[in-house]
Amino acid sequence: MYSLNVPVPSSVAALAGELATELPTAHTRDRGRHTLGVKRLGGDGPSEYARLEARTREALAGTAPFDARITGIEIFEEAPVGSSPVVYLAVESEGLHALHDHLCTVFDPVDDIEGDGYSPHVTIARGGDPAAAEQLQAREIDPIEWTVDELIFWDSERITQVSGVSLPA
Repeated sequence: MYSLNVPVPSSVAALAGELATELPTAHTRDRGRHTLGVKRLGGDGPSEYARLEARTREALAGTAPFDARITGIEIFEEAPVGSSPVVYLAVESEGLHALHDHLCTVFDPVDDIEGDGYSPHVTIARGGDPAAAEQLQAREIDPIEWTVDELIFWDSERITQVSGVSLPA
């Protein structure tokens, strides 16, 4: 599965990694693997990737950089896919929502997690002790703001970036 993601600044990745240490029984992301999903694109092989990338780049034409902000720690108590709970850093961004909505007109939204169900976030951890997750959610954090001026194509099977695109596209 390929997706279009936002690479997060090192301050966001460091915060997610630091907070994950407080959830020792949960599955956490390795350093350098934190991203912010914009839209799942589909596909499952290199031949399909080239088509998806070209279609996405065409849809991105004219997309300007936009602001994003980490606002707090939240929980998906029941994730539509994978282990629960999911503890994450909540993201506010009008530009991100607008881009996601636009891409949902090009690529079908994934039920329950895209379209109206889209909740931009950076995952801290999945699974583990729900009480520890709730305790972490109660913690206040300082907001982190940044300008998104790059997007990356992500291969979820290989857990790696395939290519990128600078904004404005």
